[in-house]
Amino acid sequence: MSRIVLGVGGGVAAYKSALLLRALTEAGHDVRVVPTESALRFVGAATFEALSGNPVTTDVWHDVPEVAHVRIGQTAELVVVNPATADLLARAAAGRADDLLTATLLTAHCPVVFVPAMHTEMWLHPATQDNVATLRRRGSIVLPPAVGRLTGPDSGPGRLPEPADVAALAQVVLAAGADALRADLAGRRVVISAGGTREPLDPVRYLGNRSSGKQGWALARVAAARGADVTLVAANVDLPAPFGVRVVPVGTAEELRAAMLEEAGSGGGAAADVVVMAAAVADFRPATVAATKLKKDSASEPDAVPLVRNPDVLAELVTKRTPGQVVVGFAAETGDADGDVLAHARAKLARKGCNLLVVNDVSGGGVFGRPDNAAVVLAADGTATDVPHGSKDAVAAAVWRAITPRLA
Repeated sequence: MSRIVLGVGGGVAAYKSALLLRALTEAGHDVRVVPTESALRFVGAATFEALSGNPVTTDVWHDVPEVAHVRIGQTAELVVVNPATADLLARAAAGRADDLLTATLLTAHCPVVFVPAMHTEMWLHPATQDNVATLRRRGSIVLPPAVGRLTGPDSGPGRLPEPADVAALAQVVLAAGADALRADLAGRRVVISAGGTREPLDPVRYLGNRSSGKQGWALARVAAARGADVTLVAANVDLPAPFGVRVVPVGTAEELRAAMLEEAGSGGGAAADVVVMAAAVADFRPATVAATKLKKDSASEPDAVPLVRNPDVLAELVTKRTPGQVVVGFAAETGDADGDVLAHARAKLARKGCNLLVVNDVSGGGVFGRPDNAAVVLAADGTATDVPHGSKDAVAAAVWRAITPRLA
């Protein structure tokens, strides 16, 4: 059990902090909610107390013998400020201690994560951007806001990321420390594929695979948290888009190939710094696609379904990569009579020519659709890095730790 302080700023998005609180407590953490006075205008203290099982107050005069304005920060293992309003970011950057939350921020020696939420004009204002830069320079994590519907009819960057995304990233920081989400991908363009392609046989049936897209989603979420401009080419994934990520939906292997080449820069557009092929691409597709449903016991029922080979998207991305571009492949492998998982993976790495290959042992179906994973990251220079079993976001953070040193 980890001790987490959940700071809540005074914005309308404060209602989502109750959902984040529930996610953190259900994960087994002891959460102390420290709201601002304004936050309690949106969500009452009773809600936070009922969900956390801990008392809630906003000022330094409550429970003076405990010296709460010092003790809460000193004993925390993680502080998450959600939402972090423009005013709260400004007070934190200035080192103010005019309420319990800002005093807690000054006494915390643990990682601190700010999750901004405000109107677009406030987020883009130079004062706010300077405050964000100051907090990051001091070691705090300031997540980029989501883009979407704000208060009233307004829309744009400034929306609070969804509680599930914030909870997943909080778990990454608890497991791997603040460096797991440092903003070292700021200014970098990242393209990631996720999910599994589907190759139609007729208007109803298709050839597919068991990939859920969750690992690709985690890779995109962590990259966005580290400041990257992320495009996610998603093949048949039924998940909400990660915050700050542009999603390009595709269905078949040919559609995924075209989208990945375009987004990577092989088609003449802006080149990506990193291309990650996490999607499971069908190796084969039906040679013909019936215009109507193939019915049993009818003249249209086929005796066999001829297949043709799909293009090798990863190999093509490697041959067409731009100078300095890092290409990362994924391999879902099982051992057999010809070799174990790593033997097959090393052969694939040599065959594809990518910079890194992330290897999953999928024997027994222990990866697809699950919330956790384990992997081995193989590099072209022959090194191998074991990634221990953990959440898919933790695995994603480990993969990005392997990628970033290879960026020019």
